[in-house]
Amino acid sequence: MSIKISFKKSVFNKTSSNLVLFVDEKFNTKLIKKYLSDTEFSYISDLLKTSDLNKKLLVFNLNSKKKIVLVSIKKNIKNCEIENLGAKFYGLINYEKNSEYYINSESLINTHKNFIGYFLHGLKLKSYNFKKYKTKKERKSLTIRVIGKKNIISPKDQLKFRALEEGTFYARDLVSEPGNILHPDEYAKRLKVLKKYGLKINVYDQVRLKKLGMNALLGVGQGSIRGSYLVTMEWKGSKNNSKPLAFIGKGVCFDTGGYSLKPAKFMEDMTYDMAGSAAVVGLMKNLALRKAKINAVGVVGLVENMVSGNAQRPGDIVKSYSGKTIEILNTDAEGRLVLADAITFTEKKFKPKFMIDLATLTGAIIVSLGSEYAGLFSNNDKLSKELINAGKKVEEKLWRMPLDKNFDKLINSKNADMQNINYVGGAGSTTAAQFLQRFILNKTPWAHLDIAGMAFSKYGGALNSGGATGYGVRLLNQLIEDYYE
Repeated sequence: MSIKISFKKSVFNKTSSNLVLFVDEKFNTKLIKKYLSDTEFSYISDLLKTSDLNKKLLVFNLNSKKKIVLVSIKKNIKNCEIENLGAKFYGLINYEKNSEYYINSESLINTHKNFIGYFLHGLKLKSYNFKKYKTKKERKSLTIRVIGKKNIISPKDQLKFRALEEGTFYARDLVSEPGNILHPDEYAKRLKVLKKYGLKINVYDQVRLKKLGMNALLGVGQGSIRGSYLVTMEWKGSKNNSKPLAFIGKGVCFDTGGYSLKPAKFMEDMTYDMAGSAAVVGLMKNLALRKAKINAVGVVGLVENMVSGNAQRPGDIVKSYSGKTIEILNTDAEGRLVLADAITFTEKKFKPKFMIDLATLTGAIIVSLGSEYAGLFSNNDKLSKELINAGKKVEEKLWRMPLDKNFDKLINSKNADMQNINYVGGAGSTTAAQFLQRFILNKTPWAHLDIAGMAFSKYGGALNSGGATGYGVRLLNQLIEDYYE
């Protein structure tokens, strides 16, 4: 659906079509009477007596050409709650082929800064869909006309919302692409285009990676006819040479499991095994678009985990970029191998203030937390608290999980420095994080976000209609805004 939004300070014409008005949580209509005709007001007042006032939005069909939507606002409403109201509003009208709505900002009963901005932001985030490969194009349009003197969104906030939307949508687009289109070669090619936003892009291909000794990452991709890459994206928005904030993403463009083959059922969903990298890319695009006043670097490892005569075998031993050796007991525990080299490389090359990696790493985290929280593992309490607080603000929630040296014995190998899975069983997500922690060589503050349950939604969420969620872009942007910018 195409959406057109315009702003006018003019007084609303009562004869105009569909109207959105704001009321308090008790649906008190006294303050909106002046925006309705006497007949309309009487009709709505009668219907409210038998309506479910626990709903946040109520729709009244006055005739075939006019609707009144009442949106209730509670006291001390949070930004994320306003976004959810905008998303709910979009959900109510999404079935309409072509529609026009007037949002009367004069009916706002509180002085919440930027209410209209957050309301429209939620509406636009909810409106996303991926229909690039549909041959029959949908011809639906929505026109929003925001009227009244309370509709002003500052240029700075307009840029903020637009950057977040574009960053989130870009992440969703990447995750939604099929594996035959967005393979590592194409992914690396697309990232080069981000130079136009002011990002410094550096693509390390297989030749360069081999020279660097990134054998853990290369081992994952060696069974594919496609190349393997490490791509760095640098944003320098601070005038000083302060240490950058580092974000690292797992970019397994398709994951068969390798010789430790996944079951056929739902293997088609393994196109989203690169969602961690997509979140990093979307974040970096967002930071560049809004000219964030920080230094940041995004690092993504791009591979395809396939089965072939050249694929990695269970039992192989590889030497990582860190110099540590890894015994591959399960080729489907591949994401941690990609991240291992990326983490050490990022720490060594950029000497960042902190490192946060994102990955659809384990099915075990879905068993633990379902699709409500991402798993947070960290060596730093301060960074953990900041991430959790930022997640609450944008409803991209995190739950901290344990790390402990006692888990190390589960990934110690008889034949190498470590093995890539815990063969004893249990604590799958923790031992994966414990594995990653071994590749931090200089005690850099670090957090690992296991987003396997959050990156893709079969049934949709508050701000998405199903499919790729773009989880992580808004969370990390909020972290930067609140604590580092």
